[in-house]
Amino acid sequence: MDTAARKDDLIFRSKLPDIYIPKHLPLHSYCFENISKYRTKPCLINGGTGDVYTYDEVKALSRRAGAGLCHLGLRHGDTVMILLPNSPEFVFAFLGASYIGAVSTMANPYFTPAEVVKQAKASNAKLIITQACHVGKVNGYAADNGVRVMLVDSPPPEAVETDYLQFSELISADESELPAVDISPDDVVALPYSSGTTGLPKGVMLTHKGLVTSVAQQVDGENPNLYIHSDDVMICVLPFFHIYSLNSILLCGLRAGAAILVMQKFEIAPFLELIQKYKVTIGPFVPPIVLAIVKSPVVDKYDLSSVRTVMSGAAPLGKELEEAVRNKFPNAKLGQGYGMTEAGPVLAMCLAFAKEPFEIKSGACGTVVRNAEMKIIDTESGASLGRNQPGEICIRGDQIMKGYLNDPEATERTIDKQGWLHTGDIGFIDEDDELFIIDRLKEIIKYKGYQVAPAEIEALLLNHPNISDAAVVPMKDEQAGEVPVAFVVKSNGSTITEDEIKQFISKQVIFYKRINRVFFIDAIPKNPSGKILRKDLKAILAATAPSPNS
Repeated sequence: MDTAARKDDLIFRSKLPDIYIPKHLPLHSYCFENISKYRTKPCLINGGTGDVYTYDEVKALSRRAGAGLCHLGLRHGDTVMILLPNSPEFVFAFLGASYIGAVSTMANPYFTPAEVVKQAKASNAKLIITQACHVGKVNGYAADNGVRVMLVDSPPPEAVETDYLQFSELISADESELPAVDISPDDVVALPYSSGTTGLPKGVMLTHKGLVTSVAQQVDGENPNLYIHSDDVMICVLPFFHIYSLNSILLCGLRAGAAILVMQKFEIAPFLELIQKYKVTIGPFVPPIVLAIVKSPVVDKYDLSSVRTVMSGAAPLGKELEEAVRNKFPNAKLGQGYGMTEAGPVLAMCLAFAKEPFEIKSGACGTVVRNAEMKIIDTESGASLGRNQPGEICIRGDQIMKGYLNDPEATERTIDKQGWLHTGDIGFIDEDDELFIIDRLKEIIKYKGYQVAPAEIEALLLNHPNISDAAVVPMKDEQAGEVPVAFVVKSNGSTITEDEIKQFISKQVIFYKRINRVFFIDAIPKNPSGKILRKDLKAILAATAPSPNS
């Protein structure tokens, strides 16, 4: 790919100097490169059970998992689906797959059966690692396609024990039998699913080199531009299947030698208890968690003084919320980051936590990460724009995705011939090199940081015999950020109701993809090529829809 910049491009770089990044190392080797300093230190703490795994134990169990996967016949390039909530087993499975050059595709365990099967099929998963409570979602597909299912807990009562593989046996393998595997920096190691700027969810191919680069951009160098040190305790309540948590908490935490306190599910009182009990120092959050902290009456009963860093990502954090949360963490610095799965995922980070900190303006999401380039382009002409001029944000560097799995057309629409990844987000860079996000070109809806692809919901709506056309757009919501709403054209003579449509969709999708409102319309506005004019629908929504919180 030609990576030469156009002569008229104004390229923005980090305020911090570039650093050496060992891009030749496989991801697992990079994460454990400095383990001699941390061998006996806590690495993973299971918040639910209190179990603690040292760095030595995490590395050994991950290597055993890799050897166990080999015993099952998995090889370099094969895909393992990890269908688990946050847990030590998730970590051992992910790193074990990395050791043998396999690929991990991470899926939300609360997906519906159809959503899980769609991802398992698209990623060509050879093994699905999950819990007994979720096996019903994959049994039929697995049996019909020769896919094996492994449980991290006991099989369901009705199952014959030999029906399922056991994770306990996987990590009982002899790590000395882990084969030497020739892993290329460009080999895919993680395959999260994202809708990108448009369309249906697609497999995002993240390589060893890409993730090593992204983690290094955040925590390596003499003056790290983020937040993690070896004496830190990071609380991880954000799901590992989300790239923000996988990369900026798990992988960054491992590289830095920090303790990672794993919590399966966010509940405000247990969450605050864990912060107090383990003297958590770093809180990587998303805006809905920040909102819960700000609004909960029980927060003031807990000692949160140990927290020195609060980082928010996955969705924009409003200025009012930013100010309110500062009062709950009296000793903490607060900053925002900006990411996108396809970008590896981090594009910009707050420098308030650096060794020599920079002041960050309220509402800004920091400066572009090191060893990367950013530019802002005019959405019509593609011309490069100067400071304080809003346009589409583009990023270039070794951290971005290799492409979309089996979808070269979508890849070419996202990464241009000069290697620039087009984010679909609108923003500007000010005179202090700080990035502000102000709008979104892309169609994706962000519900509490989770992605909702309008095209996916629209396809389901169009399967209903009483609906002739449909479009889905976001509506602002105080707690969720955005919720999906549908504009629907009824079939001739149909008397279908809003409740019937909502129920039809809710049976087929996970909770955050459910339709919040339905608006009936005579025709869906489209351009001459048939593309939905979502701006027109958003204008109708703004003019007619009362706030769901009113």
